[in-house]
Amino acid sequence: MSMDISGTLTPDSTQLNADDLIGHSITITVSKVSQGTSEQPVNIHSTEYPDRAYRPSKTMRRLIVAAWGSDASQYVGRRLKLVRNPDIRFGKDVVGGIEVEALSHLEKPLSLPLMVSRGKRKTFKVDILPDAPPPRDWPAEIAAADMKGLRALWSVAPDAHKPAITEKVNALKESGADA
Repeated sequence: MSMDISGTLTPDSTQLNADDLIGHSITITVSKVSQGTSEQPVNIHSTEYPDRAYRPSKTMRRLIVAAWGSDASQYVGRRLKLVRNPDIRFGKDVVGGIEVEALSHLEKPLSLPLMVSRGKRKTFKVDILPDAPPPRDWPAEIAAADMKGLRALWSVAPDAHKPAITEKVNALKESGADA
C-alpha cells in the first residue's frame, strides 16, 4: 500500500513559499488583497489557500500591475498560475522564488522586460490563464447517475458528497436497479 507524504511537507507559515512549488505549479483565485509589511507590502489572499497569502516580489508586483492595473480591488476573482524559479537570488544567495507564469483576464499573452537586479533585465512571458471550469453540480450528477456512474463519481467526489452517493446506491439496490 502506497502512502503519499507530500501533505506533511507544508511549512507552518502564513505565506506561500517557493519550496511549496517544488515539482509543480499552483493556480490561485484572488479572494482579497491586503497591505502587508514594509518588507512584503502586498498580501494576495486566495480561495485555495485561505490561511497562506502569496506575497509577490517587487518584480512580480510590477508584472501584475502591468497586466491588471494598479487597483487591487479589481483583482478579486482573477486567477494566477504560480511557479517556482530555483534561480532567483536574494543578494548573493540563490534562494529560489515564486514567479507568475499565467494570468486570467488578459487579452493576449504578455511579454515584459523588467529589472531583476541592479543593471539586469529579464523578459517575463506571461500566458493567458483560461477560465476556470464551472463548479460541478454534484447533487444533480448523483441524482442522474446509474450504478456505474455512481462508482465513477465516488472516485472523484469530495467527501461531503459521498453520503449522497451511498444513499443513492442503497436506493438503487433496494429498487433492484443495481445491475
